[in-house]
Amino acid sequence: MKKELITLGLLILFPVLFAQQVTIPIATENSTLLLETDRDMRLRTVYFGKTLRDPIEYALVSEGYQYFDSNAGIYNAAYTPAGTWNISEPAIQVVHGDGNASLDLKYLSHTQEVLDENTTITRIVLGDELYPLRVSLHYKTWKHENVIEQWAEIEHEESLPVLLKKFASSNLYFTNKEFYLITFHNSWAKEMQPAETKLSRGIRSVDSKLGTRAMLLQAPHFILSFDQPAAENQGSVILGQLAWSGNFKLDFEVDSYDNLRLIAGINPYASEYLLPKNEIFRTPSLIYAISHHGTGEASRGLHSWARKYRVLDGQGERLTLLNNWEATYFGFDEQKIAALFKDAKELGVDLFLLDDGWFGNKYPRNNDRAGLGDWQENVKKLPNGIGYLVSEAEKEGVKFGIWIEPEMVNPKSELYENHIDWVVRQPDRPEKYFRNQLVLDLSNPEVQDFVFGVVDELFTENPKLAFIKWDCNAPIFNAYSAYLDRNDIPQSHLYIDYVRGLYKVLERVRAKYPTVPMMLCSGGGGRGDYEILKYFTEFWPSDDTEPIERIFMQWDYSYFFPAIVTDNHVTNWGKQPLKFRVDVASMGKLGFDIVAGDLTAEEMEFCKQAVGNYHSFKEVIWHGDLYRLVNPHENDFSALMFVEANKSRAIMFNYLVNNRYMMTATEEPIRLDGLDARKKYHIKEINLFPGTRSRINADKVYSGDFLMKVGVNPAISLRRTSVILEITEAME
Repeated sequence: MKKELITLGLLILFPVLFAQQVTIPIATENSTLLLETDRDMRLRTVYFGKTLRDPIEYALVSEGYQYFDSNAGIYNAAYTPAGTWNISEPAIQVVHGDGNASLDLKYLSHTQEVLDENTTITRIVLGDELYPLRVSLHYKTWKHENVIEQWAEIEHEESLPVLLKKFASSNLYFTNKEFYLITFHNSWAKEMQPAETKLSRGIRSVDSKLGTRAMLLQAPHFILSFDQPAAENQGSVILGQLAWSGNFKLDFEVDSYDNLRLIAGINPYASEYLLPKNEIFRTPSLIYAISHHGTGEASRGLHSWARKYRVLDGQGERLTLLNNWEATYFGFDEQKIAALFKDAKELGVDLFLLDDGWFGNKYPRNNDRAGLGDWQENVKKLPNGIGYLVSEAEKEGVKFGIWIEPEMVNPKSELYENHIDWVVRQPDRPEKYFRNQLVLDLSNPEVQDFVFGVVDELFTENPKLAFIKWDCNAPIFNAYSAYLDRNDIPQSHLYIDYVRGLYKVLERVRAKYPTVPMMLCSGGGGRGDYEILKYFTEFWPSDDTEPIERIFMQWDYSYFFPAIVTDNHVTNWGKQPLKFRVDVASMGKLGFDIVAGDLTAEEMEFCKQAVGNYHSFKEVIWHGDLYRLVNPHENDFSALMFVEANKSRAIMFNYLVNNRYMMTATEEPIRLDGLDARKKYHIKEINLFPGTRSRINADKVYSGDFLMKVGVNPAISLRRTSVILEITEAME
């Protein structure tokens, strides 16, 4: 008989209930993680499946499992310690102040606090009987979104500091027998490349040791599916992410029973942490959405949670923009930039963004080899300063934003000359550069003050500055901190304290400038997690803006991030027509990075019309529910749609992704999703290029039932490679 439930790990050595047994359900609307003590008061994971109607019955769950083990017997520990009874991969490993490396954690207490109708936080305290060390496991649930956030807090009262060698955020266990994992591999301009694997015995690790821009090679996101490969509308799945902007490690271990352990947290590589008495070490959060109806439902829950509870201004507005980078690169002056404001005005976007190259005097920023760190306007390029550009943009009716990269420094800069001790570098070894730059030491409070000051001075001198693009391009090589050395702090703190220092800076920025939109950039998708997105309104998914590649990237990013946080620009990358490029960029937060003056009259007319259309439907894209309809990884074309909450309006994007000669047209209708079966709808094609006619009859009326069971054919072909359809409720 086929299992219907995801049953998370259960390994009960003694299948009887003891009087002291404690059962703790961590429940959302559709799923429950069930924790329970054994006869030794160790906390185990005994179930993870569909939520039971009667909570009283959770106490009966463990009776049905008969795992007797004479070998390890600890696989399903809720937070596995090292050095005592455990011989599996631990979640926590410590060395006490007296040199003892053993740890045994037993249940002490727990509390469950209902924060509101939708949100509950559970805190479970575990402790060691021989040493005054405690671990508090935290589980925060959002009922309707079916999202769980979990983390651990470690503290002790030992007289000497305790060395933390490993400190995971979560330790989960699953018993479904077949597990399929999708991870995402990255490199510059090749972000979010999915790879699906059926897990087998042993440990599959995904990690980063880069220090900064941690997603350059691997992403901290994953899709875990049970009993079958991940599917859009069926099957049990978890969409997960470690919310941490530094080194991470995700371990997926199939054990001797063919069950699965998941241990996720900060990468312990070169990161042993000396914890003083009474100080709390909080791990980053593992955040995951759960669904028993496929990745579509899970991602919609995660998107809703992100917009409501995590992303800065997730339920608010975003600014469309024109960026000068591809129009000028480093070769601009005040007049050239000011002339581009008219292009922004004509396009109809909200903001002009001045990119790299505006700063540095002793070492002018005329290329990427100099000037980084010297955040004063270049007097030759901008003799009247940033303030002049802000006011000139305002005269044209557009806002003004600016690019910075305040965590980094060029060796050819005054900052490097004056504060070499602020730079992460091994003093006795040759410097290793990435994009001709090095990383500033954000574990140092002076450096934190400097980085905050870069932002603060820009806003203080230019109060009408409306947008910041915050870049970060170099990983950490030759990891060494002069500040930590001077203060007798172990060098192994650097990777962790760097990220914490960054968060401290961002907290200060947001305390003083809470509403200014900021884009998180990192030479592509090198940063995009739900801890740093507390401080940013959006992020830059990739430097690769070739539109066909972006269709694939944006599809895969969409599992984890709502469209409102992804910045998509129209550029000159690729050979696709302008309409195709604009249509693809309209699936998130729209921007332009083109030489508008080089557009033909028809192209400019189309862009203005497309921007106007975007402003009319952007609320559906930013705040609607996403339904992925046709997967580009599996088909010659791609289709997805965004549906308004009241199901009265939807926007459907359709693209040809295979330009082979024999690809003639879509032969069958595409079934829509997310509509109201009882409502009637009109379908109209929008973003038509001047002089072209639509093949869609806008006068026809369809029921939602028809559109979701039969569908509509967007007539994609080699002549119609991009089609946007607006679906609106027909008023009687």
